[in-house]
Amino acid sequence: MQHETIEKNIGLMIVLIIVAISFGGLVEIVPLFFQKQTTEPVAGLKPLTGLQLEGRDIYIREGCNVCHSQMIRPLRAETERYGHFSVAGEFVYDHPFLWGSKRTGPDLARVGGRYSDDWHRAHLYDPRSVVPESVMPSYPWLFENTLDGKDTPAKMRALRLVGVPYTDEDIAGAEKAVAGNKEIDAVVAYLQQLGTLLKSTR
Repeated sequence: MQHETIEKNIGLMIVLIIVAISFGGLVEIVPLFFQKQTTEPVAGLKPLTGLQLEGRDIYIREGCNVCHSQMIRPLRAETERYGHFSVAGEFVYDHPFLWGSKRTGPDLARVGGRYSDDWHRAHLYDPRSVVPESVMPSYPWLFENTLDGKDTPAKMRALRLVGVPYTDEDIAGAEKAVAGNKEIDAVVAYLQQLGTLLKSTR
């Protein structure tokens, strides 16, 4: 088939473009389903606790993932600033993934353990008290809202259906573990576990 024929027939060109893109996508994506490094968790990876899971949901609710990515690319400029590049095995229990591509604020993939709980609390209450040049909004209501944990077991059961290995004991104890905590406690618990399994390359 000659180029001239294709170029003069827009319908045919669209069909062939779709075929080409589909084939290329399959060649790139399908092998990933069978590679251990993309389907198996890194050593030591555990599902989020009930409190951390609630913290993740609050993190999403407040739009934190809109300004902060959670994916360090294997580029020197990124690994020197943030630490070890991200690997697929760190995210096998994440639904949805929060990799992101927008960095109004720094990447948080390795923020766990980098700062104290008190630092995170101060930062979320008044970002400029610890980072004067910050453009991040404050979240004072996180210090006021109390969690009851009633929905946490249902969230864990739903995640178990998609492969997150929560046990019956995890689910049974989730409501009690979460109830009475402030939202700030949950968010800090979530942040403090991010990226702690892989050593920094710095």
